[in-house]
Amino acid sequence: MTRSAGIFVRLLCLLLCFHFVYGQAHPAAATLPMPPFIVIGFVGGFVRQDDLVHSTVQLAERLRKDYPSGVSVATFQNRQGDKAREHVLRLLDIDQDGTLSAGEKQNARIIIYGHSWGASQTVTLARQLEKEGIHVLLTIQVDSVSKAGEQDSLIPSNVSQAANFYQTAGIIHGQSEIRAADPARTEILGNFRFDYSNHPVRCDEYPWLSRVLMKSHIEIECDPKVWNQVESLIRAKLPAPTDRALAAN
Repeated sequence: MTRSAGIFVRLLCLLLCFHFVYGQAHPAAATLPMPPFIVIGFVGGFVRQDDLVHSTVQLAERLRKDYPSGVSVATFQNRQGDKAREHVLRLLDIDQDGTLSAGEKQNARIIIYGHSWGASQTVTLARQLEKEGIHVLLTIQVDSVSKAGEQDSLIPSNVSQAANFYQTAGIIHGQSEIRAADPARTEILGNFRFDYSNHPVRCDEYPWLSRVLMKSHIEIECDPKVWNQVESLIRAKLPAPTDRALAAN
């Protein structure tokens, strides 16, 4: 073989290698399907995550009915933060290889909300996801009560928007102000105060002891005005429900 022929063969081999490595649809480079919108709700106190007396759970149930597909809605106890995090990571891991690629992280569309200790856990989960490099669309806190070791007033910079609903009466009352760790990346939609001293809300289905000892803290949890606003903020981030889902309701 002449020297020029040898050079040609080597170049041909290089071109073939380039084609098979970069020209073929490599699994890691293939376009991944989008994960569902992920909505996580945290209940307060020692409430069960499926107790329909509580507005956090009722809201999740309404969303499930309106979004039978394309949106994953789950509720957790506030002490189940690790379980909620694992749930989110599992839903984002579209190729199910046990790790999240940069593309899988970029496709995240996450909304987190909660009441009382559950509101504090909302911020904690968002902060955990920040360490994973995962974006959060929206966090909503309702009468947020910080748990030991948690910081519920400072919203991490991976959150696009955050809202806070609170009241200030009684022994247990919510965080009155949330602020952004990075205002250039996080919009605080508002710190919305509610006062039930002259306009009480009946919460007859709640345990009587809670209604006596935590009156206003319970009132904001069962106040339809508050939860209508919470629901509106969440639905604004989701696609419109299908006609089929609406007809089923």
